Amino acid sequence: MISATARAGAASWPARAEAWLDERGRPAWIAATVAGFIVFWPAGLALLGYMIWSKRMFSRSCRTARRAAPFAWNSSGNTAFDAYKAETLRRLEEEQTAFESFLQRLREAKDKQEFDAFMDERARTAATPREPAET
Repeated sequence: MISATARAGAASWPARAEAWLDERGRPAWIAATVAGFIVFWPAGLALLGYMIWSKRMFSRSCRTARRAAPFAWNSSGNTAFDAYKAETLRRLEEEQTAFESFLQRLREAKDKQEFDAFMDERARTAATPREPAET
């Protein structure tokens, strides 16, 4: 298995450092951030900002975030299982699309109901005679 640092051979040193830290996971990122704060606080602050911006701080693992998606489409070598997996994924995508459209219709119905209530209240307010202001 080729490591991420070997793949980043010709890449710049920040990319190699990022790959090296990713191989070691979140504790390595936290240790680097703490060391950055100790050595030169703007570097620690920059690392912390990068961890938050890139979602490394709150993801389950730095390593699984980049490798999880490709496994869904890899062939298992068993054609029957691959066909079953493809059909299941297609069905789940259809269900997700149907559910999202249901939620959209639900939001639209709620918006219409709120708008109708607003217009009814506005019509009642306009129909109510106003008393002249006392001077």
